[in-house]
Amino acid sequence: MPMRYVRFGNSGLKVSQLCLGLWHLPPSREKDEYGVYKVDEDEAVKIIRRAIDLGINCFDTANIYHGVMQGPDYIHAGKSEEILGKAIKGYDRESLVIATKVRGRMAPWPNGEGLSRKHIRWQIKESLRRLGVSYVDLYYMHRPDPTTPIEETLDTMLDLVREGLVHYVGESYFHPDDIEYIVGYSRQIHLPFIAMQEPYNLIERDIEKDKIPLARKYGLGIAAYIPLAQGVLTGKYLGGIPEMSRASYVDEIRWRYLTPETIKAMAEFHELAKELGVTDAQLALAWILRKSEEFGVTIVPLIGATRVEHLEDNVASVDVRLSGDVMKRLDEISRKAKVNWEVRYDRIIKLYP
Repeated sequence: MPMRYVRFGNSGLKVSQLCLGLWHLPPSREKDEYGVYKVDEDEAVKIIRRAIDLGINCFDTANIYHGVMQGPDYIHAGKSEEILGKAIKGYDRESLVIATKVRGRMAPWPNGEGLSRKHIRWQIKESLRRLGVSYVDLYYMHRPDPTTPIEETLDTMLDLVREGLVHYVGESYFHPDDIEYIVGYSRQIHLPFIAMQEPYNLIERDIEKDKIPLARKYGLGIAAYIPLAQGVLTGKYLGGIPEMSRASYVDEIRWRYLTPETIKAMAEFHELAKELGVTDAQLALAWILRKSEEFGVTIVPLIGATRVEHLEDNVASVDVRLSGDVMKRLDEISRKAKVNWEVRYDRIIKLYP
């Protein structure tokens, strides 16, 4: 399964068509003192190293990620970065593209979260320590911070680039109007702002209305998270909720996705995958790769895996080709699904004209 590589946005950075996201890692059956499932670290390391063997060079994490918790608290934050750092020891750092993020709460004190100069300068050092590297390739602003002027944030990011701690910068989940200003200001100060990280999959397509046109206009790459709708597009929930699946311990997945309409649409999706001789996950990922071609925008799915076999199955999607007729059928299935989720963006502090 030869991996293919693409330019990420209007930059010279080349990434694999699929990136391994580390928001969700394999859970163990053991819980910690807070009642939270621990990460199966040995299995997580195996998955990351197998990804490298398969040609994946891009890894996405965040300082706040735990690996099992959907919305981590600061007590559990940092585990995902630590596991990635452990897994890549012994590999050539220059062969890898490592992305992480800053914004979430990492400590209880007033400056323990946000996009201020103080918080960013602290957290880049902490992320580098956990990862065991001297720089990150891509550093995302992980949602807006309405309490900090965006100019302060972008000027701080520029300092990190000049110091060699960060190569490129991106955003995640910012308001479309704010992205316009961020791009303009970044170009004014020569900050290499190249990326957007947004939710995108067959049944959650809001970014087609605003974010994808912005990416095309400004030459930004899109890292598409939840490309399998948190496992819903793998077919695993068609017969109920399996034990130790994500929906068995994450309430949001159940109320967000497991509606009667979506389950029915997923049954139709599953039959189409069978007809094409591919797995549900391969069909869902191949759809995103085809949409990337149609839009003329680099869209890289951030796949997640809790087993090596899932990873290998996902990687095979790069060789799946979908006809125009199949894409039309997938559009029809997409319209039938009902997701209980409305995209709402916080705004950055509006000090700019």
